[in-house]
Amino acid sequence: MPLIPEEPQIHESAQGPRATPASGRTAPTPRPVPGPRPVAPSRPGRPGPPRPVPPAQRASRDAAPAKPGPSGPAAPAATKATPQIQLIPASADGALDAADEAVDLLLDSGRAPGEVLVVTTGSQHPWAEHELSFGEASYWTQHDAGDDVFYTDAARLSRAATRPVVVVAVNGAASTAASVLPPAHALAGALLIVCGDPQQINAVLGAGV
Repeated sequence: MPLIPEEPQIHESAQGPRATPASGRTAPTPRPVPGPRPVAPSRPGRPGPPRPVPPAQRASRDAAPAKPGPSGPAAPAATKATPQIQLIPASADGALDAADEAVDLLLDSGRAPGEVLVVTTGSQHPWAEHELSFGEASYWTQHDAGDDVFYTDAARLSRAATRPVVVVAVNGAASTAASVLPPAHALAGALLIVCGDPQQINAVLGAGV
């Protein structure tokens, strides 16, 4: 009778380390390593401080576009330049003629008629006498139009407006000239021409004109 080979028996005492495939081996649980943990990205509704917004983006999103404005303090208004003073020697009787000649020279040199104001310290200029015969309203309408030479006297000078050139005919008393020259000088934008006695005029001009 043939012998049946006995199946090998493995005793418990003979067990040793089993060879387990790598895929079936249970890896040991890693221990936590001390150190900073990565910060999770912020999510909507996540508690915590909001992320800072870059200044450039904040300005472009929230701030209104800046309007151009003055870069510095407003510059003061330009002061009125001091007009030049020209003296034309003339007697009281010849001051009116000298003033007419001065006006003719001004117009010939290119001055517009509306840039010239003529003031008399004594009697009115013949043009003013003629225009005043039609009434004060018509007279001052021509002054306001500013398109022609305007003639006035000391009594009406306070109503006259500034013009580039003022011509004063000193055909009255010295006291009248002293009261006319200062306001006439103030009305002159560029040039004051005074026709009269040089000694009398210089006395007034030296008093502060």
